[in-house]
Amino acid sequence: MATIKDVAEAAGVSIATVSRVLSNRSNVRPELRERVLEVVKELSYRPNLVARNLRSQQSKTLGLIVSDIRNPFFTSISRAVEDAAYEQGYSVLLCNADESPEKETLYLNLMQDENVAGVIFSPTRQTIANFKNLHLEFPIVLIDRSVKGGEVDMVMLDNVSATHQLTTHLLENGYRRIAAIFDTAASTALERRKGYEEALQSYNLPVTTNLIKNVAHKLEAGYTATLDLLDASQPPDAILTANSLLCAGALTALRERNLAIPDKIALVSFDDTTWAALVQPAITVIAQPTDEIGKTATELLLQRVADSKRSARKVILQGQLVIRGSSAPRFSLVAYEDNTSLISRVKAANQG
Repeated sequence: MATIKDVAEAAGVSIATVSRVLSNRSNVRPELRERVLEVVKELSYRPNLVARNLRSQQSKTLGLIVSDIRNPFFTSISRAVEDAAYEQGYSVLLCNADESPEKETLYLNLMQDENVAGVIFSPTRQTIANFKNLHLEFPIVLIDRSVKGGEVDMVMLDNVSATHQLTTHLLENGYRRIAAIFDTAASTALERRKGYEEALQSYNLPVTTNLIKNVAHKLEAGYTATLDLLDASQPPDAILTANSLLCAGALTALRERNLAIPDKIALVSFDDTTWAALVQPAITVIAQPTDEIGKTATELLLQRVADSKRSARKVILQGQLVIRGSSAPRFSLVAYEDNTSLISRVKAANQG
């Protein structure tokens, strides 16, 4: 790999002259500039950006550490971060922690070694618990998962409200034994479970622990959890999953058992993936504002880079309920003489 010294020798100029050319400074004669650039091209020379950043004390690279790049939620956020960073003249160093505290520590150290301007990441439960002891030396913005009591910028979804909305939709459509499959690796699981339980309680329905599964964030875990639910003495009439990977596993299990959706069982989930709209029937979801999450996180990070003293901000965004065929009404919505529906009467009976 060619060095700046090689370029200077080949062009017959000093290293300082090469540096001025590469920095696009004006105090270089046109013929020298042209000669240096020609040698740079011939030798395929690439400047040492890390060394340049150390000299200038200003990096043009942002770090992004996601929990699982296979999860379309994080894929979409990564694209939004890259787009927003590019518009501001920054590049993005992307790392996949795979919900591993060890890999997360490795990548946080890498970000330090690379002298990045700042980092956006979704921490594991272990990192959240130990966040105050991390002593990170660069600005940071958390996405998807929050830290209590930490002076750090965060961009979150209102998970309680979103899950309450998704569960209530099922209840309004006549479903009563609603199972839920949550991701144990994510701190959002507690918030989503709270929304799920509050929705049931608003209909005076019990929270049945046998209908709740806490599993790993993998498709296989969603598949196995769904089979366990179906094999119970009283199987559910609807399943809610906390992310698209778990939903894909649940859908696989339901198809394996030849259970028609929603005739035999309803299925709803978080995250509006491409495939969720293409399967038959299409899946009802809470669509998370991934573009807004990524762009907002990038904006907060760059604001923090510019002003390290400003107060930390926590931005809470709302999800959107996208209703599709997988959660169609279980009962016919026939109007009675008093203009109430069967579902309204069932709800009233439960509350009474």
